[in-house]
Amino acid sequence: MPHDTHSRPATARRSTNLSGTIRVPGDKSISHRAFMFGGLASGETRISGLLEGEDVLNTGKAMQAMGAKIEKIDGEWIIKGVGNGALLAPETPLDFGNAGTGSRLTMGLVGVYHFESTFIGDASLSKRPMGRILDPLRQMGVQVKSSDGDRLPVTLHGPETANPITYRVPMASAQVKSAVLLAGLNAPGTTTVIEPVMTRDHTEKMLAGFGAELSVETGRDGVRTIRLLGQGKLSGQTIDVPGDPSSTAFPLVAALIVPGSDIIISNVLMNPTRTGLILTLQDMGANIEVLDKRLAGGEDVADLRVRSSALKGITVPAERAPSMIDEYPVLAVAAAFAEGTTVMLGLEELRVKESDRLSAVAEGLTLNGVDCAEGEASLTVRGRPDGKGLGNAGGEVKTHLDHRIAMSFLVMGLASEHPVKVDDSAMIATSFPEFFDLMTELGADMDVEGSIAQ
Repeated sequence: MPHDTHSRPATARRSTNLSGTIRVPGDKSISHRAFMFGGLASGETRISGLLEGEDVLNTGKAMQAMGAKIEKIDGEWIIKGVGNGALLAPETPLDFGNAGTGSRLTMGLVGVYHFESTFIGDASLSKRPMGRILDPLRQMGVQVKSSDGDRLPVTLHGPETANPITYRVPMASAQVKSAVLLAGLNAPGTTTVIEPVMTRDHTEKMLAGFGAELSVETGRDGVRTIRLLGQGKLSGQTIDVPGDPSSTAFPLVAALIVPGSDIIISNVLMNPTRTGLILTLQDMGANIEVLDKRLAGGEDVADLRVRSSALKGITVPAERAPSMIDEYPVLAVAAAFAEGTTVMLGLEELRVKESDRLSAVAEGLTLNGVDCAEGEASLTVRGRPDGKGLGNAGGEVKTHLDHRIAMSFLVMGLASEHPVKVDDSAMIATSFPEFFDLMTELGADMDVEGSIAQ
């Protein structure tokens, strides 16, 4: 899928009473892993509800390049996997586009194989640090060639037999934890990951679902120890991917800040490692009702009814950051319409996302008249509940090729006095291709330059 290189500015204007029922696309984290584990497992895996954004499709292409057969039939993805330990050497470099998760997890999965694999990506991904993945792989015996600062392009060559390691994850990162566990699938003996702060646990849940021998112990201090027995058999599974909480965040915050709104978002993943934003908004006074809680594929799922609410500023504790790291940009937008001051702490990880997300959010807020202060690892926002004076019809928010920055500020424009314009919306397709359709379906007034958002 060639990426549209032309930027597509988009504008959002003040809207009223959003209403209706929508289903957001499948969870991105689970979609990446479904393609990977399905491609690796023996037999057939069937996936419905997959997020068909560019990032996830690039992971699928990488698995195809290493021997998996993947096709879509009647809305369902059917995968015939190669069997654990049987990936083939890719003939050309694996291009992950903008996908941080896809590239880092696949490095773990394939890096330990006794052949050469090369990873490339777009300009944004090529700036992101890969050392956090490459360090444990080096300990397992993988030879690494990379650009300065352990950035892409990266070429890996695994040893004849990888060493299983015990690795204590130095930062709260589900990607690092997952990469080490995936590398352990092709190493003899037990690979152990020690996680001081719990992060999203889809890798552990799905590996167990595919038949891996895996145990998780949580100590009294909350430290988790995950042990994986390598070189076991994985068997194909049927997966219905629940709705992405990070995508849910955009219509959810829009309904809270747009007066008179009352919407239902169905089939949302409610895994406790991913619900930080919902908890935080509820602490701020958000009217979010959790309906029909149920289990789907080992994950908690529910429908959310969201009504416009008078929000109040709070201090968001640093320890909540891992469970909502991707949601801070849109939380900052909610805070701009809350009464009083919202302080967000523990945000150092935002500096190494698709962009320096912390400074990008602060710049966008300032441009649109929001009183905010950016700290080294914090953001303080003083809100205006009526949106008076907010927005800026003249200036464009610089998105820095970051889909979450683009969507967050478009949500802001739905409740601010003046329109909000972002310099580019083309990259929204990487994670949430249906964003404009779903938002306009609810009654949001937004459009993309050169085309009406249909």
